[in-house]
Amino acid sequence: MFDYHGNFKMPARQTTPKGDVRRVGVELEFAAVSARDGAALVHQLFGGEIERQDAHRFAISETRLGDFVCELDSQYIHGGLGGGDKNMDRVLGQVESRVQEFLGDVSSLVVPCEIICPPIALNELSDLSMLTLALREAGASGTRDNLLYAFGAQLNPELPEFSGAYISRVLKAYMLLSPWLRGVIDVDKTRKLTAFADPFPKDYVRKILAPAYAPDLDQLIDDYLQFNPTRNRELDLLPLLSHLNPEKVAAAVSDPLIKSRPTFHYRLPDARLDEEAWSIALEWNRWCLVEDLADKPDLLDAMATEYLTSANQSNWALRASEWLLLS
Repeated sequence: MFDYHGNFKMPARQTTPKGDVRRVGVELEFAAVSARDGAALVHQLFGGEIERQDAHRFAISETRLGDFVCELDSQYIHGGLGGGDKNMDRVLGQVESRVQEFLGDVSSLVVPCEIICPPIALNELSDLSMLTLALREAGASGTRDNLLYAFGAQLNPELPEFSGAYISRVLKAYMLLSPWLRGVIDVDKTRKLTAFADPFPKDYVRKILAPAYAPDLDQLIDDYLQFNPTRNRELDLLPLLSHLNPEKVAAAVSDPLIKSRPTFHYRLPDARLDEEAWSIALEWNRWCLVEDLADKPDLLDAMATEYLTSANQSNWALRASEWLLLS
């Protein structure tokens, strides 16, 4: 049941609370293909217009899927050298673009290039297979091609429901499947060393998995922010919580990189664009197992009870896979 290399699985819940088809944002990191060439590939596949925003950032607008961005993934390379001071900006204006281009050229040895896809409807996700294939054929390098690479593939699925009950069930399902997911993904050691996507704290896991834990939305947000005032989580809820209650998130976490959106932010998967066995479909279909489990409350409670009472949680990845086979 885990050989999901081809077709994109459809989750049981396919619409938003407004009745629209759910969409998924995808972010892909890679090396050996420049931002310019990546943008050209997007344009060849999906149409639209390419706009050069700087030497290492290109916007591809009005494609048949929406607006893409292809860039070298570094805020410093794209940011202004004047730091917001207008006089300094004018002084540096003539050299800024050349300095940024130089920094980008040097940084491209270790900093990934990234394609940020628009929110794509579930029934159009298969089009992304063309993009990953085109990048692979163009020579894109993935996570395991170099010891310095710590590349990720991030999924941002829209929610079908915004209640505290639903979000806490997804959290519970994710925590129960996380050891198995880390095992089957075999997260690259470089990403582990850079703490790119840390697991949830053990105290928070026990809190979420407790049978009596049934928070409303406000309590869920308060608890999450208490234990997770950081974006470095393998399932990062800060974008979602910022969408639901921006004031609470801003008061608890000072991070300008938090982007408010009505989605989960699943950051765990590696990006292995150069490996034929890897695909976005594979990672998406693994995520769907989390959503499927969240919609089975009896199974969810039984698994949580066993996890909390288990004397040897180090073997939980294997036990989680057995539960999946039984379900």
